[in-house]
Amino acid sequence: MSRLHLIIGNKNYSSWSLRPWMALTMAGIPFRETVIPLDTAETKTLIAEHSPAGRVPVLHHGRLVVWESLAILEYLAETFPEKYLWPKAMSARAMARTVSNEMHAGFQALRNACPMNLRRPRKPVPMGDEVLANVRRIEEIWRDCRAKYGKGGRFLFGRFCIADAMFAPVVTRLDTYDFDVAADTRSYMDSVLNSEAFGLWKEAALKEPWTVPSDEVD
Repeated sequence: MSRLHLIIGNKNYSSWSLRPWMALTMAGIPFRETVIPLDTAETKTLIAEHSPAGRVPVLHHGRLVVWESLAILEYLAETFPEKYLWPKAMSARAMARTVSNEMHAGFQALRNACPMNLRRPRKPVPMGDEVLANVRRIEEIWRDCRAKYGKGGRFLFGRFCIADAMFAPVVTRLDTYDFDVAADTRSYMDSVLNSEAFGLWKEAALKEPWTVPSDEVD
């Protein structure tokens, strides 16, 4: 089988790239990566060499090209069924797919107000009602998943799965912008932030030379 090749944006900012990278790393699936810095004069040209959609992340597997984070994650789950990137039980799997798709399609207010920036000093900023409503809904999702399916481990469905990968960038946002969250929310966030995979991602992110000036906020 050909080796997987994941093309991603720079790790400090690329929330969509974090998702498949976390899943691959947490599952112990070998892959090589190519990092393309965002918002440079060469970015568009460099991405076009790998992605027909002109976006990252994109996964190459032999001649196959899969772009868009959730599609990549679904492909990984089908290609490596022994890794159980979706939960084993049908009901849990349905729930994990549902909340992953809700994350994929929603929470625009939070995304716009709080871009992922792992170098940003951790401190709160004033947030509007729509952002706070997004956060309340996210806490509700996490609490519900943990209560129904997550009692056997530290993550939403016990062991790390695609749903955790989809929410990983949200975890960084809630942490970086120091949202006032419930104790159970904080406990789940710490499980993600303290994972070996996220530690490796953040370590690399902090060493990157590239910056996007508009996101280098105080």
